[in-house]
Amino acid sequence: MVVDDHPMWREGVARDLTEAGHQVVATSGEGRQAVRVAAAVRPDVVVLDLQLPDISGVAVVQGLRAVLPQVRVLMLSASGEQQDVLDAVKAGATGYLLKSAAPAEFLDAVRRTAAGEPVFTPGLAGLVLGEYRRLAAAPRASVRDDAAPRLTDRETEVLRLVAKGMSYKQIAERLGLSHRTVQNHVQNTLGKLQLHNRVELTRYAIERGLDA
Repeated sequence: MVVDDHPMWREGVARDLTEAGHQVVATSGEGRQAVRVAAAVRPDVVVLDLQLPDISGVAVVQGLRAVLPQVRVLMLSASGEQQDVLDAVKAGATGYLLKSAAPAEFLDAVRRTAAGEPVFTPGLAGLVLGEYRRLAAAPRASVRDDAAPRLTDRETEVLRLVAKGMSYKQIAERLGLSHRTVQNHVQNTLGKLQLHNRVELTRYAIERGLDA
């Protein structure tokens, strides 16, 4: 699903996605309408602009996650401001790409977002990881490690590399595994930890010092 208030841009993005073999189930130019439509058509991925005429893209992410907890949201914005990026990720966006990205970079980002990978315009990934580390260092209610679900050695190894900000492709190359096997390990870990996406998984790993 594509959400952007500029008709030419919105339709252009939808056309590029369709030509690349993706099914575009809906488009919208307003935030509240987007949440209602998404609840009906249940897209796997939403490509979402940050600035909309009625409510912010951040509010749309929150609304989408409320009605579709498993939806993956790729923010596609003209703004590279630090606070905009962090607000979107904290709301539950899977990735954040600037509109200046090349078409091939955008299509690759959509594919990776669909696979559950956090995708960021170069330079923004480090910013987000830094914020995870800051949040992880903040005082919070203690969680007994012995009460946490047990992960296999391989799942823990993959989780450690996720916490370092590595992509599935990089993890697969590092461990000599297939891309699909890495995805399966991540999905199994998400299920065991009752987390929804790799963004939450990264914070979980950093809180436990697995990014060292």
